Amino acid sequence: MKTVRWLGLGISILAPSVAMASTLETVQNRDSVRCGVNAAQPGFSALDDDDQYRGLDTDICRAIAAAALGDASKVDFVPLDSVERFTALQSGEVDVLSRTTTWTSNRDTSLGINFTGVSYYDGQAFMVASDLGVQSTKELDGAAVCTQSGTTSELNLSDYFRIHNMAYDAVVFDSPEQSIAGFEAGRCDVLSSDASQLYAQRMQLADPDRAVVLPEIISKEPLGPAVRQGDDQWFNIVKWTLFAMLNAEELGISQENVDEQLDSDNPDIMRLLGQDGDFGEAMGIEADWAYQIVKQVGNYAEIYDRNVGSDSDFNIARGLNGLWNNGGIQYAPPIR
Repeated sequence: MKTVRWLGLGISILAPSVAMASTLETVQNRDSVRCGVNAAQPGFSALDDDDQYRGLDTDICRAIAAAALGDASKVDFVPLDSVERFTALQSGEVDVLSRTTTWTSNRDTSLGINFTGVSYYDGQAFMVASDLGVQSTKELDGAAVCTQSGTTSELNLSDYFRIHNMAYDAVVFDSPEQSIAGFEAGRCDVLSSDASQLYAQRMQLADPDRAVVLPEIISKEPLGPAVRQGDDQWFNIVKWTLFAMLNAEELGISQENVDEQLDSDNPDIMRLLGQDGDFGEAMGIEADWAYQIVKQVGNYAEIYDRNVGSDSDFNIARGLNGLWNNGGIQYAPPIR
């Protein structure tokens, strides 16, 4: 093992200096995927009334299990905070990290991990108390701002206020739960994080109308799953799991009609569902890996809508997360 330094946050952590044993083999022997997730971010990863993890990030984990093991239920969810998440992935405590984690150059090149794609295009925003009457981030000079330690949000705040010649007092917490509690208790005027998280945290307030999310977005926050470097087979499985869900949406394949689509004569659909060629063989998984993803978990639109979109309490418009041919930038390479 070697020690690396997470630039800008002053955290020294261990990264693997050599490739670890085959992750797929480990997953198959264990008969489950260990997935690092957020402990409590509704819409992305949070326990429901039956103590089951639900959310867009957790559905990504289930899709990986469907591809690798043929069973979406074979996932062990490991709740991780923002500080421990990378160490847990590097050490092998989890097989994949699917935890609203921003893809940055430093994380991608110095931590011994690889990001496999973008499951949600996000951006940092600000939530303020409604009674402050603030309409724009440009009115936040001198504000006390709650944020989380060990996140890109902490760094973005410093950059944004410096660029705009404004002062602020940072009130830093270790978890989203602590951040929203501090905001609700009046320890800060403003809470800043990814917009997706702010919408979820606003819903957790005793009176959501007491707060408003300002319209400005101050950063690019491409969120997606990450795996350890040095295992290209597992990297490919996780990467193509997301691509399969995007391609399924583009081709009009859903949980409801996927069985009917097995009889399609569309070459793209035949390849995706394993009816023409075996595109799972090179990854060490079954030919029907993408069929299992869609049948058991759904296409990208289905996991988006039920967790954060039109079928959820959040009703977040697809925006950038729409397909490339429908006003967004989500795009997957073809299976062929």
